[in-house]
Amino acid sequence: MKNKFLFLLAAVCLGFLPAAAQDDYPTNKEVAQRLQQIGSSRDAKLISLVKTEGGEDIWALQIGRGDLENKPAIAITSGVEGHHVLSAELALQVAEKIVKDHSQLLETTTFYVFPNMSPDAYSQYHNKLKYERRGNAVKVDHDRDGEISEDGYEDLNRDGMITDMRVESPLGKYIAHEDYPQILVEAEGANAAGKIRYLKLSEGIDNDKDEKFNEDLSEGIAFNKSLTYQFPVFEALAGDYPVSQKETRALLDYLFERWNIFAFVTFAPENNLSTPLKYNKQGAEKRIVTSILEKDAELNKIISDIYNETVPLKAYNQENQGKGGDFFQWAYFHFGRLSFSTPGWWIPEVKQEEKDSLNPKKGKITPETNFLAWAEKEGLDNIFVNWTEVEHPDFPNRKVEVGGIRPFAMMNPPYRMVDSIAEQHTDFVVKLAEMKPKLEFHNLETEKLSGGLTRITVDLFNNSPLPTHSEMGERSRWLQKLQITVDKEKEDILAGNTIKLSGKLGAYEKETISWIVKGNGTVTVKAGAPHTGYATMKVKL
Repeated sequence: MKNKFLFLLAAVCLGFLPAAAQDDYPTNKEVAQRLQQIGSSRDAKLISLVKTEGGEDIWALQIGRGDLENKPAIAITSGVEGHHVLSAELALQVAEKIVKDHSQLLETTTFYVFPNMSPDAYSQYHNKLKYERRGNAVKVDHDRDGEISEDGYEDLNRDGMITDMRVESPLGKYIAHEDYPQILVEAEGANAAGKIRYLKLSEGIDNDKDEKFNEDLSEGIAFNKSLTYQFPVFEALAGDYPVSQKETRALLDYLFERWNIFAFVTFAPENNLSTPLKYNKQGAEKRIVTSILEKDAELNKIISDIYNETVPLKAYNQENQGKGGDFFQWAYFHFGRLSFSTPGWWIPEVKQEEKDSLNPKKGKITPETNFLAWAEKEGLDNIFVNWTEVEHPDFPNRKVEVGGIRPFAMMNPPYRMVDSIAEQHTDFVVKLAEMKPKLEFHNLETEKLSGGLTRITVDLFNNSPLPTHSEMGERSRWLQKLQITVDKEKEDILAGNTIKLSGKLGAYEKETISWIVKGNGTVTVKAGAPHTGYATMKVKL
């Protein structure tokens, strides 16, 4: 019986039998099982880059055929925030669909998939105590008081979740929302007159008695806050210096050896796809550049238009276009590649006319009230923890309540919605891959000259709506230049070079190249770089 069970389990893992239907976001173990199933395909290879302090693997999935590292590649990175559990599922499904449904694309394109860069934090979604965790399992003194993790969360109402606390106080900055009284909003103007005021805190106790709550959490460094671009010095969860964690170092070491990556797609809270980045002349001209460069902003707009056609969900208040130390900005500013980021899903805006006409809403619309309106419209329940009064040692003889929106609910849709979201994002990734730089030779001419010489003239053409190099990549000089070679000895090339380095070719742009070659027979002309792929041509002298 045991052997039969092991056989069936192996068959499921290898894709010979259907696995049980998934009904929630996968655990780290389930992520590994699905990756191993993809990795068993002839077109994929799975490796572990490193193990985290918590003992979890940082997986890298390589997908493609032939010489993977000399074909244009897209890197798909997910789990850069541990509480964004949707992102890991999107990466898995995109990888599964590419292998299964887009095998033709694998002849010309390589995909590198990093499905979860924060597995230690991600695991909190499935733990007994649920809270939106960002940091890994490294022990860190976040408040720099000489003690480690002495002021973390406490589950005061014992519901297995960390939410908010509200404390009645005349000095409080918050009042109940007019339409959704369970939601707290900042007190403003006349509307706040006569209202009960609250302090708003995260659920917990001031263990170290410094009048701050939960500032020294039982978690380490956040991957998405520890990269080199605009590193947030001395901020909690960032670390003492950039790339201080072994999972971050392992990923960057891996990427720096992959010269063929032309674009990144990151599933993360940051967004430059539904809304593209805007060029800022002042920021672009600084010694340390803080704005997307002008030509790259134009490319971002082109790709954004394609994204919005493919993923029609309209974002509400989706304005996070990068914060200090995040991965998406590092990939552009410090790695010189086209870098695109999307949360994959956001709460749609609920229009006023969609709300109950018999009960018109008057209060200010906030992300939280829009979420509750959307949840009502979708018939979702159990997304808010009702305020419950608790005894609190830091607020004796005062009314303290615990409650709020459930952890993970605002960033991750119900799992039943994920398949259609993944389908749309696979379509987008495929469209982006089909736009990759593509070098071709055109208009070959050979002319016989006296003395056994031949003049070769040919156009090198980039048959793509994207340039061969991003403007930032060209400026940083990190992306390799195009290398154009002819396989003849140097003394046989009377004009032209045996090896010629060429800069960027724009969208549908050409460059004319010429040589004068001595001798007979056939020569091979080759042009390209790892991130553009190579064009080759035989020329008869």
